[in-house]
Amino acid sequence: MKLADYIKKESIGLWLGLISFFFLMLFPVTENQITSCMVAVTSLMVIWWISEAIPLGATSLVPLVAFPLLGIIAGDKIAREYFNSTILIFLGGFLLALAMQRWMLHKRISLIIIKLLGTGPSGIIFGFMVSAAFLSMFISNVATTVMLLPIGLAFIKELEEEHTQQKVHHLAVSIMLGIAYSSSIGGIATLIGTAPNLIFQRVYEMNFPELQKITFASWLGFGFPISVIMLISVWILFTRILFKNNEEITINRALIKEQLSRMGKISFEEKIVLVVFFTTMLLWLFRVNINLGVFVVPGWSEFLPSGSLIDDGTVAIFSGLLLFILPSKNERNEKILNIEVLSKIPWEVILIFGGGFALAKGFTESGLSELIGHYFHNINGLSDATLTVLVCTMLTFLTELTSNTATTNTILPILASLAKSNSINPLLIMLPATISASFAFMLPVGTPPNAIVYGSGKIKLKEMIKAGILINIWGIIIVSLYCLIFI
Repeated sequence: MKLADYIKKESIGLWLGLISFFFLMLFPVTENQITSCMVAVTSLMVIWWISEAIPLGATSLVPLVAFPLLGIIAGDKIAREYFNSTILIFLGGFLLALAMQRWMLHKRISLIIIKLLGTGPSGIIFGFMVSAAFLSMFISNVATTVMLLPIGLAFIKELEEEHTQQKVHHLAVSIMLGIAYSSSIGGIATLIGTAPNLIFQRVYEMNFPELQKITFASWLGFGFPISVIMLISVWILFTRILFKNNEEITINRALIKEQLSRMGKISFEEKIVLVVFFTTMLLWLFRVNINLGVFVVPGWSEFLPSGSLIDDGTVAIFSGLLLFILPSKNERNEKILNIEVLSKIPWEVILIFGGGFALAKGFTESGLSELIGHYFHNINGLSDATLTVLVCTMLTFLTELTSNTATTNTILPILASLAKSNSINPLLIMLPATISASFAFMLPVGTPPNAIVYGSGKIKLKEMIKAGILINIWGIIIVSLYCLIFI
């Protein structure tokens, strides 16, 4: 092996993780053997996750071996954390997303939105941003960015031919960054929009089973307003402050009409997916009672004999099954979804979920949660505002360099421990941490959408950093204020 291979980040991370594990096993940090073992395993997983020494999904399997061997948790008990209701919500939501992508419904929706929101620079940018934000509420931000990128580049190319590349540059940067940033911003609006949201739901329910559960509807009531505020703020920042555009530049509506005409009339399959999609949303939103203050809207599960046994995961899988049952009208007479889509499900993400949930379970079962709470018992000396801002700042800039999924898997159990030991409302620190983990706007490595649009060649690194750092700071302010006011 060459010397260069030894000094790669992955190789360093691999050996550093192993050294840390064995060091902590030989020199325990506490007298409790089980707790010390949990610290060693956590150290190994965190280092491997951050350095990506081995695939993230592979690192997530460590608890299945380490916990039983070290006497932390039995093998059959920890295995249950790798397939639970939260993962079923993700699985069902992803099947809906795959159905949209298979029949090109997502492209039709985005083109219609862009067409409706105007052809001037501000309208074009807003159209792309709304399209990206809406789609990423239900499909991955990577898929959203990949789908919208060629549409954006087609618009930019036409404008560059009609005007000049220099005149169109600010608009091009705004469109590219607008797509990437809005894909991340839209993801926080719904429970299934991005991985950290579902990780939060599971870790919160594991640590605080006595508190009201986080449902699709309750998350929407919290995440959607922040998403809207951030979306409008970023749009204003792009169009009025950072990248002022020549309002004489307009896009030819014929280009949008041409792309829509190529798609033809909405197909039978698209209609079926739309019906299943909206039905799923309604079932999620109205599953449990909604208290409006003046009166209560009864949830549909209340009218079923076994309604209390139904959760959002049940609804998600019901919708997924429907897509495998309902027929299409194509020449091969297939169903809306077929067996081939199962290979497109991001199983590695599901393993990462499971690894994070296993880690959180280990924190509780081993007593590590109590130990962390003991060491931070003086945190009550900080005001709610200071604590929230610190959490938002830490997560926002940490996820510029690390995976937001791995980061929330690691940080949320710790924050849950702090909340327990200091009698802090867990939502006050866990929610802002979760949302801030999705706000990595400064660097191409911060999140896949940033890297995808940076690869278009239309953005300079200094432009992304300039816009990203302002939006990062603005995001910290918005999330902190919103949490302090409404939690």
